[in-house]
Amino acid sequence: MRTELAGCAAALAAFSLLLCLPAHAARPASPGPLGGTAAEAAGAALAARRAAARATVEGSGGLDFRPCPDAEELPGPVRCATLRVPLDYARPDGRQISLTVSRIAATGAGGAVRQGALVHNPGGPGASGMSFPLLADLPGWDRIAAAYDLVGYAPRGVGRSAPLSCRDPATGAAGPTQVPADPSPSYKGQRLAAARAYARGCARRAGAALPHYTTLNNARDLDVLRAALGERKLSFMGASYGTYLGAVYATLYPGRVRRMVLDSAVDPDPRRVWYRNQLDQSPGLERRWYDFRAWAARHHDTYGLGATPAAVQASYARVRDAVARRPAGGVVGTGELRAAYLQAAYYDDVWPDRAAALSAFLRGDPARLTAQAAPDPESAAGAENATAVYTAVLCNDAPWPADWEAWDRDNTELARRAPFETWTNAFLNLPCASWPVRERQRPVAVGAQPERLPRTLVVAAERDGATPYAGALELQRRLGAGASLVTERGAGSHGVVGGRNGCVDRHVERYLLTGATPGWRVTCAPHPEPAPVSLDDRAASAHRALLPPVV
Repeated sequence: MRTELAGCAAALAAFSLLLCLPAHAARPASPGPLGGTAAEAAGAALAARRAAARATVEGSGGLDFRPCPDAEELPGPVRCATLRVPLDYARPDGRQISLTVSRIAATGAGGAVRQGALVHNPGGPGASGMSFPLLADLPGWDRIAAAYDLVGYAPRGVGRSAPLSCRDPATGAAGPTQVPADPSPSYKGQRLAAARAYARGCARRAGAALPHYTTLNNARDLDVLRAALGERKLSFMGASYGTYLGAVYATLYPGRVRRMVLDSAVDPDPRRVWYRNQLDQSPGLERRWYDFRAWAARHHDTYGLGATPAAVQASYARVRDAVARRPAGGVVGTGELRAAYLQAAYYDDVWPDRAAALSAFLRGDPARLTAQAAPDPESAAGAENATAVYTAVLCNDAPWPADWEAWDRDNTELARRAPFETWTNAFLNLPCASWPVRERQRPVAVGAQPERLPRTLVVAAERDGATPYAGALELQRRLGAGASLVTERGAGSHGVVGGRNGCVDRHVERYLLTGATPGWRVTCAPHPEPAPVSLDDRAASAHRALLPPVV
């Protein structure tokens, strides 16, 4: 989960993000026993029963999987379908929306017995899991792909699933954007005005649909998808925000959980959803920013950025000051720079590229920095869509402070010890202060389910900045005695599962294939740090290859 979708960081940095409305906008809706209203719960149950009935009649699930549309950019072996769900579960026979779904059937290799569908959500909110089936052909996934259909989907609002937009993507597509390191009262006022404008844009473009982009509805959609796939119980992998979605699903539907892997856990404590969680990110990302600088300092002989983390920070500040005066390539200002280097606080596999770009710039060559940080106009629409869904779900999910004074006070204090990301984080979420939805949800009391959950598996990196480790401990506690926690010691890359750490992946594979968990709390040694890349080695770059970006 990210206050700023990490996979879209460069594009998002160019946005002048948005918001502020009247105090009554934060009034929560009347809750049902576990979240939402009784009418919504009844409508969701009806929608799932109908989907299950269609799956039974049609056989092999109720979804019509065919070759994927060109827009999905998925190869032939992957098949796609659409799932119809109610926009408003309180009115199950009212307006319906279509969610896109992708699948590769279990291969059965080695005589493996099919165990059903494994559904994946990569986080956000605002990220699409449509590419998840591509893992079937990748190393390390063959035994899981033999036993499970790999199923991805785009949640409501995302991609082609009733897409949500809050403004013209071209508005923030081009650089440069200049963002002060220490915002003045005048600049804060500009961001307040921009936040209000963005919130109004969301209301204008979405209309009556806007209140229905919520985690509760995402969980209900997930249960309808389970039923449409012909599955009695759900096997699920969620990362980042996807862990919160999984936890909410488990709370609402504990009897329908089969296997659940939750990677890089959001703290599900209702008191922290979402405002406090966002504040918690800034110190966590500051720690990871330090880790990058410490790594670059250890490789001073390669990069020449300084032999201490403070010296590397000074080198970064020199680059920031330079692009403030003269944008790199004419398109990379301080906003684009910060967004590119935020990724270094998420994923350590980008460290060599980012360090090399700083080094080359300081030697008089801005091309490498421009290539890594320049906005991509072709991805502008996707980035705007991701931001719109992210904003709508978080703002709808919970009450937020409505007065700017609270935001200013909290973030001013926080920025003194975590300056790298605090204010950008605050400005991104600021639309929630004036969100034009009269009744917000109350956060679900994760862990309040009336029956015991089966064994679940939580995975976390000890120094993850985007979802700090305390959240994994809280999630395990709330999921109950059957929850196991696997910790990657001393590491901090966001998203642990998927080929980076063999120890973690073995625990995950064993759990998915057998249901066995490794114990209450177990640890794995950290994955190796990336090796430094020579400035002359243009081809040497380690990129995440196995799972879609965890956001």
